[in-house]
Amino acid sequence: MDKRDYYEVLGISKTASDEDIKKAYRKLAKKYHPDVSTETNAEAKFKEVQEAYDVLSDQTKRSQYDQFGHQAANAGFGAGGFGGAGFEGFDFGDIFSAFFGGNQRTSRPTNRPRKGSDIQRRMTISFEESIFGKTEKIKVPVYDECHVCHGLGAESRKDIKVCSQCGGSGSVIIEQQTLFGRTQARAACPTCKGTGKEIINKCSNCNGEGVEKINKEVEIRVPKGIETGQQIRLEGYGNKGSSGGPNGDLYIVFEVKPSEKYIREGDDIIVNIPITFAQAALGTELKVDTVYGPVMFKIPPGTQSEAKFRLKGKGAPNVRTKQLGDQHVIVSVMTPQKLNNQQRKVFEELLRIEDEVDAPKNWWDRFKSNFNRP
Repeated sequence: MDKRDYYEVLGISKTASDEDIKKAYRKLAKKYHPDVSTETNAEAKFKEVQEAYDVLSDQTKRSQYDQFGHQAANAGFGAGGFGGAGFEGFDFGDIFSAFFGGNQRTSRPTNRPRKGSDIQRRMTISFEESIFGKTEKIKVPVYDECHVCHGLGAESRKDIKVCSQCGGSGSVIIEQQTLFGRTQARAACPTCKGTGKEIINKCSNCNGEGVEKINKEVEIRVPKGIETGQQIRLEGYGNKGSSGGPNGDLYIVFEVKPSEKYIREGDDIIVNIPITFAQAALGTELKVDTVYGPVMFKIPPGTQSEAKFRLKGKGAPNVRTKQLGDQHVIVSVMTPQKLNNQQRKVFEELLRIEDEVDAPKNWWDRFKSNFNRP
């Protein structure tokens, strides 16, 4: 029967990277290994996978295979071609890790002190709170030391004994017959689950776990200038460690509610204010809101719509340097939609004056244009 394409065997594309090839091989080798697989014709499939990997993991062999296909064996791959299921380039440690959860080397004791897992929580704050910071106490669900047995997991110390299977080491040696011969691997003791201890009478509150889930009160200090997506770490406020290991950490990720008045860009704050035609033309002094309180702000005569002005030091504090940004004021000249009689008269008079002012200029322009005619 014709051989299947090696890329098809590993389930990868012809543009697959070396890492993709290795990952695909590990997965299939674990799936079809005769000693652990329940697949039909597992041994034949395992050899097919090994043969494909032996070729595609070698740059020279892969290049020639891409050109000549299975006929590359006749094109000079070297002794043996790629027809055999050799182990060139094969990492024995990888396959042992895939099959047995470890390799032939002795693993570290599973009852060593281990840090507890970290916790992440989101905290929503207002725009003003993000600028000035605040202190707030919150409840965080964590796994902490059992208040009944104080972490023992047993009713008393007399109810704890050395594990009869592992002798207190927390691990046992497992021997298995594999395709590579008889192997040994060290794994966590199934009796004590790696703790090295057996509990005769488990704690009635935590059922032998030594920890319980509680709502722990934590004081959160929100830094000044914090932004959405930024976080702080509270060391030791995570879940309880095991075998005397330290607690995990608590990460607070912040989400800042948008303001109806202000827009933040980096450390700067932007505010939009409307002004009238008269204020834009004549100039004026207005009261402008900032996060630190209102300030009086002068708008110069002849201000155009969308003009931008800066209020130095009225922006947000940088969460790291603590330096203040600026506030930018953008003015919009508003066109009145409804005019009362007095306003209409004023605008009509203004229009008449503008026409009179422009009339001589228009007459002179027309006069000069007569001399420019051919």
